[in-house]
Amino acid sequence: MIILKKALPRRTFLRGLGATVALPFLDSMIPALDATRALAAQPARRLGVVYVPNGMAMKAWTPAVEGAGFEMTRILQPMAAYRDRMLVLTGLNGVASNAGVHASASTRFLTGVTPARTESDLQADVSVDQLVARELGRETQLGSLELALDAHDVFGSCDIGFNCQYTSTIAWRDANTPLPMETNPRHVFERLFGDTGTTDSAVRARRNRMDRSLLDAVTDRIAALNRDVGAGDRAKLEQYLDAVRDVERRIQMAEAQSDREIPEVEQPAGVPSTYEEHAKLMFDLQVLAYQTDLTRVITFMLGRELSGRTYAEIGVPDSHHPTSHHRDDPVLYEKITKINEFHTSLFGYYLDKLDAAQDGDGSLLDNMLLLYGAGMSDSNRHANTGLPLVLFGGGSETVAGGRHLRYPEGTSISNLHLTMLDRMGVAVDNMGNATGRLELLSDV
Repeated sequence: MIILKKALPRRTFLRGLGATVALPFLDSMIPALDATRALAAQPARRLGVVYVPNGMAMKAWTPAVEGAGFEMTRILQPMAAYRDRMLVLTGLNGVASNAGVHASASTRFLTGVTPARTESDLQADVSVDQLVARELGRETQLGSLELALDAHDVFGSCDIGFNCQYTSTIAWRDANTPLPMETNPRHVFERLFGDTGTTDSAVRARRNRMDRSLLDAVTDRIAALNRDVGAGDRAKLEQYLDAVRDVERRIQMAEAQSDREIPEVEQPAGVPSTYEEHAKLMFDLQVLAYQTDLTRVITFMLGRELSGRTYAEIGVPDSHHPTSHHRDDPVLYEKITKINEFHTSLFGYYLDKLDAAQDGDGSLLDNMLLLYGAGMSDSNRHANTGLPLVLFGGGSETVAGGRHLRYPEGTSISNLHLTMLDRMGVAVDNMGNATGRLELLSDV
């Protein structure tokens, strides 16, 4: 991060395209003498969510001891280095569903509601990540990133009459708009840095200047057309111009960040050949997105619901979803436990990367709220009760970690949603079937 000797006025405006747009709070707006202190006192708020499908081997997940003396169970063990920063949350329930149990699992995870049984007119509710993105996205080029590892279907039924989009995403812009999850690292890179193939600041700056010239020409052309077309076409052109303005805003943000000191990396070639390589590359891109402050909200699915992926690399060549119906058979239970353990080992890699990335006086992990978990608990029963959840709050004191908290029977996961929104500075009165906040989250 580079701190300029001169500070730009807080109210700096972008003038053009017939509009005056206020810029977000930039590093160069901080007076140089007070910059370090200001940045340390006000770290950027960030939200991350990592989702695993098909439930969990709960006996190998849930600690027996509550409070600070909890043990790191087999599936939690890959996160052991961060035990003092994590909250293991037990007893939170997802809203029940009599049908479409996998569609319900992924949908309710961040929305708190069950999806409508339909293959066309989708119905759920806005998700926590998108509520946060509406707030934090004002200060970044991208409001949010939605990522996954399994290819998604966008048509047809994947769960007894429920549209495949329900099982392929956990992010909802509004009640009728599920957000697609990008699976190709190349496309993620291009969304973050354009198609220049590198994060090199000089290359990006040249591309930004070229794009800006093209936008100026488009804008002049629209102005000329507006004099010669009717009211209906002018309305269509105004809609198009709104899109152009958004592109210009993103380019302006990129120009402001072009001198930011970031790791120089080359564009990925595409989807790696192994699941582990794919997951780690997607985690690396998430860390890079946070480092460059291109977005502060990311959701990531390590697998889609009903995933039939096999894991021969860990000795489980069986399909994930059928194996999750273990019927308490010791052999099958061991296999599903291995899959769950493999997922947390990959998440442990992500924690290492976040903790190694400096951010102000701490690390990225210190300055974000990070949720890991699944939308169902016992995979064999498709259980919606006692969901497996781990929350990291970091050194910003968003959450006091190092504890296993067990909540009263019937407590809704939507109570957690509201509490997370509070910690992210987003005011929401209610969500899903919430009955209140988790008041004990930070002081027991």
